[in-house]
Amino acid sequence: MKLGIVGLPNVGKSTLFNAITSAGAESANYPFCTIEPNVGVVAVPDERLEKLAEMINPKKVTPTAIEFYDIAGLVKGASKGEGLGNKFLSHIREVAAIVHVVRCFEDENITHVEGNIDPIRDIEIINLELILSDLELINKRITKTEKLLKGDKSYQKELDILIRIREVLEEGKSVRTLDFDEDEEKFVKGLNLLSYKPVLYAANISEDDITSEDENEYVKKVKEYAKNENSEVVTICGKIEAEISELDDEEKKEFLQELGLKESGLDKLIKASYKLLGLISFLTAGEKEVRAWTIKRGTKAPQAAGKIHSDMERGFIRAEVVSYDDLISAGGYSQAREKGLIRLEGKDYVMQDGDVVVFRFNV
Repeated sequence: MKLGIVGLPNVGKSTLFNAITSAGAESANYPFCTIEPNVGVVAVPDERLEKLAEMINPKKVTPTAIEFYDIAGLVKGASKGEGLGNKFLSHIREVAAIVHVVRCFEDENITHVEGNIDPIRDIEIINLELILSDLELINKRITKTEKLLKGDKSYQKELDILIRIREVLEEGKSVRTLDFDEDEEKFVKGLNLLSYKPVLYAANISEDDITSEDENEYVKKVKEYAKNENSEVVTICGKIEAEISELDDEEKKEFLQELGLKESGLDKLIKASYKLLGLISFLTAGEKEVRAWTIKRGTKAPQAAGKIHSDMERGFIRAEVVSYDDLISAGGYSQAREKGLIRLEGKDYVMQDGDVVVFRFNV
């Protein structure tokens, strides 16, 4: 699952990306220093793995991961090719969801491409570019569908959906604001529209605001805006995250305690991104390895087994399942078995977040 980090130039995208992945994407005080999207794979923080590892003492522990794409700063007119617009917009089409970084801090040493700090204006500049790009794509698709309709009346439903989308885009609204039934949603997803992708706003604040983020007027405005379109907001301080990324686990814990924080902004961001994509984790725990696996919410047991190996899905017999909480409170597998906490589930079982599973299969 890929998430694209977007925002105007100089809002802290590349700083954040460097902190996420320690991949060293070039960070400079001028627009367009990031031309090709830098890709970073980052572990999804999951305290459950540590607890299982303490209980089982495996040879290795493997968290699940999520991919972030650092997409260069968009500017006004990107949909018409301003800056390096078209190229950037094509990069956004490839991601499943968008992390929209918004500058919510003052710093006279870092220039703002629009001259002053105004997070709502910044959000709307980018949203408008995504909407204009979608409008161009929809108009082309309508022209094509109208031609097909002359020879085949079954295209009427598609045309109706496309016209509905065009009307919303022409009002300057994102396709996210529309509701679709299951069949319509399948069709709309296939259009790969930029303004239909789910969005998480990352409000980038200063070090001074780290313990009083709720008092930041810019953050309040972003939260209000996000609420109106059913999006979420995570506050981060890019500068602090960059410092944290250079520390080992023990130093990181101490540093966060000193700041009075329970978790880093990045951990919050990664967890929120995971939720945004409708993902959950199931766990496997044995002496060789304790591991988390990513699946879509609603995935059934055989397809979850297929994430580990296609043979497991093909020859699926049953799943032996215990919830993580039950396993921990019982104190181990044998105790959980004695208490009857391990269930046998068949092909129709819908996996739950935190299921600890052994799949039985025969090929």
